[in-house]
Amino acid sequence: MHRFVRILSACTAVGALAFAASTAQAQTSWPSKPLRFVVAFPAGAPGDILARIMQPALQKALGQSVVVDNKPGAGGNIGMQEVARATDGHTVLVGPDTMLTINPHVYRKLAFKPMEDLVPVTQMASFSQELVCAPNAGVKTLADLRAAAKDKPMSYASGGPGVPGHMAMEMLLAETGMKMQHVAYRGPSPAMQDVMAGMVPCGFLASPTVGPLIRDHKLVAVAVSGGKRLASQPNVPTVAEAGVKGYDASFAEMLAMPRGTPPAVIQRLHAEVSKVLALPEIRERLATLDLEPVANTPEAAASRLKAESARWAKVAQQINLQLD
Repeated sequence: MHRFVRILSACTAVGALAFAASTAQAQTSWPSKPLRFVVAFPAGAPGDILARIMQPALQKALGQSVVVDNKPGAGGNIGMQEVARATDGHTVLVGPDTMLTINPHVYRKLAFKPMEDLVPVTQMASFSQELVCAPNAGVKTLADLRAAAKDKPMSYASGGPGVPGHMAMEMLLAETGMKMQHVAYRGPSPAMQDVMAGMVPCGFLASPTVGPLIRDHKLVAVAVSGGKRLASQPNVPTVAEAGVKGYDASFAEMLAMPRGTPPAVIQRLHAEVSKVLALPEIRERLATLDLEPVANTPEAAASRLKAESARWAKVAQQINLQLD
């Protein structure tokens, strides 16, 4: 019996050493070719901005090129599906966490299962949506908007069905009783252009996208969706501060890889991204865009996604949001 236990212990130790060796080998041998960052939203979206800011430092750290490839459409589903089906071990998804936390609840005909077919690497940075209006809309505060929407039919723009701006506004409408018509665009940049031109009076759009135009007085900032004010716009209140108590719609840009990717590869990419996001010059650049580095572990990212999924499922059910 004792001899069997010793043999079993020795086999276990050998197995552990072999696993450690294979993990170390995977971490040092990967990547063996250029990485493709599939950004599931158009150029100018927060994830696209973040990927391009990190690109030079990440290429240096990994010793391989990082190609940023925009594959927008269907609230991120087109990019997600392409990454979920990738088998080369070098294809990475970039986009907001809503792709995994909201899309499964509102898209009825997905050809894949986001939370099962993709594995989070990290949530890179958190960001808020910002409620902005055209200067000629006559809206400067949330109270102004509520009064205007009560007096006449109004519309609002977002970067697409089911994306952060859409959900943030629908949550606001549900909690205030306001009525506004949704006008969906293929990403925050074209939505921003039409709001700025006055074609749509207001929009809930990503703060990194609209921030520069607010500072140039081309858009009027009304409120931010998150739980705290933006560092670059300390005078703009949160929605909660503007009168909707308990309101908090925060989001994060994330990285994910296909299910089946070796854990050592996930850990290596997370480690290098964390180092890049910790660089002072990167942090300073992100601060100007109101992107707050998170760089949580794959395990922490998965836990946060699960909690957010449960929260947004209730919102989608409350507003009866279903998309084809």
